[in-house]
Amino acid sequence: MTLVLGAADIARLLPQVDVASAVEAIHRDLGTGAMEQLAPAALTGDDDGVFLPMTARSDRLGLVAVKLMADIPANASRGLPSQRSTLLVSSVATGECVAVLDGGGITRARTAAASVVATTHLANPGGRTLGLIGAGNLAIEHVRAFAATSPFDRVVVWSRSSDTVDRFVRELGSQQPAACVIASSPEDVAHEADVLCTLTPSVDPIVLGEWLHDGQHVNAVGARPRATHRELDGAAMACGTLVVDSRPTAYSKSGDLVQAIADGALAADVALAELGEVVAGTAVGRTSSSDITVFDSTGIAAQDLAVAAAIIELARQGGLGAEHRLSAADLLTGVEHPASSLLGTMSS
Repeated sequence: MTLVLGAADIARLLPQVDVASAVEAIHRDLGTGAMEQLAPAALTGDDDGVFLPMTARSDRLGLVAVKLMADIPANASRGLPSQRSTLLVSSVATGECVAVLDGGGITRARTAAASVVATTHLANPGGRTLGLIGAGNLAIEHVRAFAATSPFDRVVVWSRSSDTVDRFVRELGSQQPAACVIASSPEDVAHEADVLCTLTPSVDPIVLGEWLHDGQHVNAVGARPRATHRELDGAAMACGTLVVDSRPTAYSKSGDLVQAIADGALAADVALAELGEVVAGTAVGRTSSSDITVFDSTGIAAQDLAVAAAIIELARQGGLGAEHRLSAADLLTGVEHPASSLLGTMSS
């Protein structure tokens, strides 16, 4: 039987998941070589839409995930999300499709969690000001994720749209830190922040290296997974220690990295540590309190799989979602294999 979980089911379950711990654990698996992360292919056509089939296998979790991510910029003018995704999760042991999940909430949660994990392992301890360039859904998710793990005294936020900033303040409500400052420019945010998160679908650089300061940590998150889109200029990418979520994915999908190399700001063979290697202790991140560290976050299927596994387990326990018989295998053999029996290794 296959469990189908829609956006409403996942929204109910996500607050019960320690997303940061799940994402940190899966990155540790990547850093120790217990699993690998391949770069997704890009399926393109005559329009500007891109489809990315993203895959990951975890023998620790006993699961394989395929996430189809659709990036359709034209949806913005249609009043639709520009990015949508669906996850298919199968058992490593039997190949059965264990679950099908809407990917929107999982993607936002794991993206913010990756920033939290990177900040934990790369930023100077005791940072007081979180800077957000962009005030949309990802910004809201980041504030919530940081509040649960490493709360800041202040949030400084900027957006091109005053309506977006108003929604940011309204959505967070009492979850806001004691001080929330609306900045007048991205440069002001960069100057103020101990930890800076860029969360915009920018095509051209919105942060310049000359704005960054010693000891700062940057999470570059928002650019679409396209080699032509970037938020940081070459100087920002080259100003300190650079860490990526996946080297193969970054070299093919991170415009921040690809364009910095094309501009000559970074060498083609630049040393890139992966976040999982830093988490596992097999690579060095920050080496001094004055270092500038940059986490180039493109987003990987391993993160989606880690969160989906926890969601599926909670849904089984709580009786959420709808069960469907997608495969004829049980009918042919007369043997029932409940998906819950295939998740035994997930909590290990």
